[in-house]
Amino acid sequence: MDFFLQSPAWAAVQRSLGRRVHEQSGPGWSFLAIEEKNPAGKVIYAPYGPVAKSVDAFDAATTALVELAKKERAVFVRMEPVSAGFTASEADALLRARGLQPAPVNLQPELSWIVDLEGDFKDVLGGMKPTNRNLYRNIHKKGVTFRASQDPADIKILLHFLHLTAARNGFKPQSDDYLTQVAECLLPSGAGTLFIAELEGEPIAAAFTYDSSDTRTYAHAALDDTHRKLSAGIPLLVNLMADAKEKGLKHVDLWGVAPEDQPDHKWAGFTSFKKSFGGREVAYPGTWDLPVNKLRYGAYQLARKLRDKLR
Repeated sequence: MDFFLQSPAWAAVQRSLGRRVHEQSGPGWSFLAIEEKNPAGKVIYAPYGPVAKSVDAFDAATTALVELAKKERAVFVRMEPVSAGFTASEADALLRARGLQPAPVNLQPELSWIVDLEGDFKDVLGGMKPTNRNLYRNIHKKGVTFRASQDPADIKILLHFLHLTAARNGFKPQSDDYLTQVAECLLPSGAGTLFIAELEGEPIAAAFTYDSSDTRTYAHAALDDTHRKLSAGIPLLVNLMADAKEKGLKHVDLWGVAPEDQPDHKWAGFTSFKKSFGGREVAYPGTWDLPVNKLRYGAYQLARKLRDKLR
């Protein structure tokens, strides 16, 4: 799988947001790293990176990241090596042996849900719950249609639904300015697509997806609660899977899910939704820090622990 957060398209998004991005590669490895600010100082962050074909290549990528951090006077390197020549179960021992330590929180999901598109799309449908298949095949009878958009102006449809969902469920969505900028950067180039469900020409649900070379990521989605009984979000998701299959993509990444042994997890509800489409769980190593300025990093960790204790 190619991860969108390590793609040239994501580098373009970050630069459009005014952030400084570094891209490097060598034999069997590559990384996209973003300069970020942290209470400790400057951080070099490789989201879902570096990417490496072997442990030796990962070591070479890590060396390059450390050299970059020293050059840019960063306090530490933050990484998420999801595809770096070792498995999630091997990661803890391997990364600790190289001086890395778990970050205070995982910035990206540690567990994801992947639907593979290999074979006939009938096989993909066969892995879903019957309700999902039936909605996909029959919802047109209720006057619901679907369209894909590359027009950045259509992001306002998704933003409207996100505001409704946030008010209903009490969560804070990403800012309108951020998602508008992402849309303006990705939609015209085809690296992103907005999928919209409409009832008699009026939007009732929307989903924003990002594409890497072989994977479509289901990034943002929301619907109009007025038409909740139609369950348009289900056939909308199947439609974007079918579209990904037509474009030759191999996987759809439904993004983060809750651990199976945590039924009360805050993601439990939409985890059940995602799993109803068939697929498989993938575990990642999580977010790790590699101190470069050990004194300042140690002070940052101490201050963070004291703050948490006072809370």
